[in-house]
Amino acid sequence: MVDSKTVISQLQEFQPMLHDIHAEGMVVGESFQVAALIEKLPPTWKEFKNYLKHKRKEMKLEYFIVRLRIEENNPQSEKKTGNYHQEAKANVFEQEWFAIRVVYQ
Repeated sequence: MVDSKTVISQLQEFQPMLHDIHAEGMVVGESFQVAALIEKLPPTWKEFKNYLKHKRKEMKLEYFIVRLRIEENNPQSEKKTGNYHQEAKANVFEQEWFAIRVVYQ
């Protein structure tokens, strides 16, 4: 997969290939399909890819597609589409120091 196209549109390109495989009478397990698609995610999806790889439960293809749609439409995932710009953020705290004079009698 590449970053220039949306992940969902690229995923839709895989569906006819899977259909052809099934039409030939071959069976490809759903978990294998999900694992193959996870491996094909573009490099900018590295964090999400690692997150999916470390999930313990077996993931259904339908659930995987839903997760991809959510992640792609997530405003915080703009960095994946190249529209991400990083800003430096800092809190500045200033305090004036006054000398306190203590007089003992």
